[in-house]
Amino acid sequence: MDKETLALVLALLPQVPLILRVCLLHVLRLSESAKYLDLRSAVTVSVIRSLIAPSRPATISETQRLTLRDPGIKGRIWVSKYTAPRPPETGVRDVLLAAIAGMRPPADPSLATRRPDIVPVEAEWTGYRAAANARSTLPPISEREKYAELMKECKSPVTVLFFHGGAYYLLDPSSHRPTTKKLAKLTGGRCYSVRYRLAPQNPFPSALQDALLSYLTLLYPAPDAFHEPVDPKHVVFAGDSAGGNLSMALLQTILEIRRQNAKVMWFGQEREVPLPGCAALSSPWVDMTLSSESWQRNAEFDYLPASAAQRLEAVPPCEVWPAKPPRMSYYADDAFLDHPLVTIALAADWRGAPPVYMSVGWELLADEQKFLASKLHASGVKVVFEEYEAMPHCFAMILSRLAEARRCFDGWTGFIRSAIEDPSGVESRGVTIKAKSLEEVELDLGSLCDLSDEDVKEQVQAQIASHLLASKALPPPKL
Repeated sequence: MDKETLALVLALLPQVPLILRVCLLHVLRLSESAKYLDLRSAVTVSVIRSLIAPSRPATISETQRLTLRDPGIKGRIWVSKYTAPRPPETGVRDVLLAAIAGMRPPADPSLATRRPDIVPVEAEWTGYRAAANARSTLPPISEREKYAELMKECKSPVTVLFFHGGAYYLLDPSSHRPTTKKLAKLTGGRCYSVRYRLAPQNPFPSALQDALLSYLTLLYPAPDAFHEPVDPKHVVFAGDSAGGNLSMALLQTILEIRRQNAKVMWFGQEREVPLPGCAALSSPWVDMTLSSESWQRNAEFDYLPASAAQRLEAVPPCEVWPAKPPRMSYYADDAFLDHPLVTIALAADWRGAPPVYMSVGWELLADEQKFLASKLHASGVKVVFEEYEAMPHCFAMILSRLAEARRCFDGWTGFIRSAIEDPSGVESRGVTIKAKSLEEVELDLGSLCDLSDEDVKEQVQAQIASHLLASKALPPPKL
């Protein structure tokens, strides 16, 4: 038995009673998920749910270290690591802060001066390596040479600017290589997967600033860059979960920059900030307050813990959490939780945005995703919305053997190819994909959600008020 197999066995041993219980309920068809999932998938969802919400949660520092371990690079994949340099000017931060203030200044004036450092931002160019096998490693050549080899296999101008998920405080590009490799393979293009700064050490707007810097790096590369300038019409903002939030926050930031008729100083030149070709999202997290009803209604089908909001208070303190000053969210100060660049569902104006694709399941985030899709559609944005019956959060990455996962990647990458290579052919569409049969049932995008903008705003603010009230009743943490 190799070390990886032994580690997996040891990790699963404490889950044996849970696995046996899930198997019994599934075989007897006494669980709701048994109607839709195979046994392997049902067990996977239950085990992940248990691991995410253990009875004794680890500290944020410990959890981060665990999820940031690089598993290495093997298989049919090219990876070329590049660090985008810090520009000499502060333009990237200036236009971002102006966009934040223009959309809504923070209620707490003391937070208006939160100005993240402008830092170099690491990323991974990822491409498909057709001639390799499952055990192949990268050749001992420079990162620039790896990029050149990657480019030899690109068949399309598609450039996916990818932002990984992980609730803004976990994971990085190395954890998402299977996804970026598949996106590159199925589109024939390449991915630029960003290692943005993580919370709680780097709260909003640090990650958004890193995202904007990365986009400008694609369009206007520094002299040492591996790549030539990328046509913005060939760029896709893509991500899963928190990465979907970051994708849409970046898109809304650019819309606001353009509404302000602003330009950015970038390596000695004043530059436009154009829109990308499209955005393509998997299970985007668009309500940072977790206020929608689906957080309770869909708990049976998701591995995310329905009590996620309350679990923050139970996390043991460490050097990075509780935050200083204290806050209720890992990602953002309390005063920013209802800002439209944090809780994207509150963004009022999407007019002029490029086409958007969203794949969602019967997950805890379902209601907020439906609201965003309907909001985009009402703003005149072309939207392709695919709902997958009984599937959990980011299911295509978690349950990759399922036919639903293959269908999802086909829909995801098919949209990207169309939006980049033939944008005039993209048409709005809503569809439910039935479990197992993959039968498609048309959805009316205008009827996805019956909540108004005011309804969503009220439920978000009520959730914030509830948590602030609860936090005042808690004793201070002991460090």
